[in-house]
Amino acid sequence: MVYHSQSGGTEVMAAAVINGVTDPEIQGVELRIRNPLEATAEDVLWAEAVILGTPENFGYMSGALKYFFDRIYHPCLEKSQGFPYMLFVNAGNDGGGAVSSVTRVVTGLRWREIAEPTVVVGEVKQKHLDTCREMGMMFALGLETGVY
Repeated sequence: MVYHSQSGGTEVMAAAVINGVTDPEIQGVELRIRNPLEATAEDVLWAEAVILGTPENFGYMSGALKYFFDRIYHPCLEKSQGFPYMLFVNAGNDGGGAVSSVTRVVTGLRWREIAEPTVVVGEVKQKHLDTCREMGMMFALGLETGVY
């Protein structure tokens, strides 16, 4: 998982996703969590799938996530094709700009979207955290069972 949070909303969403991925019912899935400013191409290539999280900043993904993509794009381009990924966004507007900016990059990497992005506009509420937890659990179950 690679995510960035400035004001805390994306971090709360990430915690819920992590809770789902690490549910005790799921066996055999190891989660590595990285800040996008520190994540490397080696981290990506270690993984079998990627979960991305970002706030919406000025109608775009966070600069930190963009910096991550700038650094890993070419080293991972040929080696990570087909990677399953999921995206969650904490948005101030509608989240569309953040989703489309991430989608453009992962399309270039030829990663495979597993589910529609989870976008929370405004304050993160319990119902959103429940959705994020389910998202993480579904992702991990898919990896555990070999669906992805």
